[in-house]
Amino acid sequence: MKRLAFLDWTRGVAVILMILCHVFNSFTRMDERDEGGYIVSQSIGGMASVLFLFLAGVTLAFGMASADRRAETPLRRWGSAARRGAEILGLAFLFRLSTWAFDYPSAPLRVIWRVDILNCMGVAMLLVSVVALLEPKRRMWAAFWAGCAIIAASPVVAQLNWSGVPSLLHRYVVQQPGVFALFPFASHLAHGVAVGVLLSRLRESGLAGAMKWMAGAGMALLMGGQFASRIPYSLYSKVDYWMNSPALMTIRTGMVLLALAAAYLWTESVAGPGWSWVQTLGKASLLVYFAHIMLVYGWVSGAWRKALTVEQSALATALVMTLMVGLAQARIRQTARG
Repeated sequence: MKRLAFLDWTRGVAVILMILCHVFNSFTRMDERDEGGYIVSQSIGGMASVLFLFLAGVTLAFGMASADRRAETPLRRWGSAARRGAEILGLAFLFRLSTWAFDYPSAPLRVIWRVDILNCMGVAMLLVSVVALLEPKRRMWAAFWAGCAIIAASPVVAQLNWSGVPSLLHRYVVQQPGVFALFPFASHLAHGVAVGVLLSRLRESGLAGAMKWMAGAGMALLMGGQFASRIPYSLYSKVDYWMNSPALMTIRTGMVLLALAAAYLWTESVAGPGWSWVQTLGKASLLVYFAHIMLVYGWVSGAWRKALTVEQSALATALVMTLMVGLAQARIRQTARG
């Protein structure tokens, strides 16, 4: 399928939010973390992981569509999709290992087992890959309802008795501070697969109409989630809003759909076909993820750690962003040269 500029642009926005969140988190002084600038950086930065997971689902669905066009058997489609998930999970562990080695001997060995965004993405892809066994229309609805089920079950899963269960498995399944667990984050990947199946079945001329419907659906989900979050009663005995709230997950899904529609409008009607530094970051997002983590949290920037004001952190963000755009552009040129 032809590469869609608005998806690269949306992924680039996710990279920008990620860098903003991580630079402020690493460099801002502790006595300035009650300032508005720091709070905003962490609040909007949280959307980066949601966008990455959703877009990974879209890409996974495109891979399934390519297998459909090659008339592959359902088992081969499933194998290809599952292999992609295994590759991402392998990269996640390789990255955690390299992070530990980069900061050795100061880094504790337990950082290797941290459940980060790539770990969640890889396992979620392995699980959701089973929809590749279905024909496209059934695949889309299966992924959609799987995402809804994960959202609905997240508060219940959090309340189960997890004593006696290995702590690593617990971290992969149940959302906790500082990790990206399958419940509820895998829902974003599943819903990304549903949208990806839809996009892969549309002709280019039909994208504009689909984006209008997507914007409407996003607004409805956003407003519905906000309404649900204000209802004084609940179906659940206990819900942690920032950890497993179905209302919050619904709001975030609506924001993703609105972001996709806005990115389509921008790339098709405003920006034009020229070079875009945002799309450049989106095209090399995995490399930028690895590189900026090493730079921002590694020993290279140790002198800046928790030592800057909010204003200085903003300048540091601009510097890191510029370096990452240069790195991404160099990677793209290298790939183009073969």
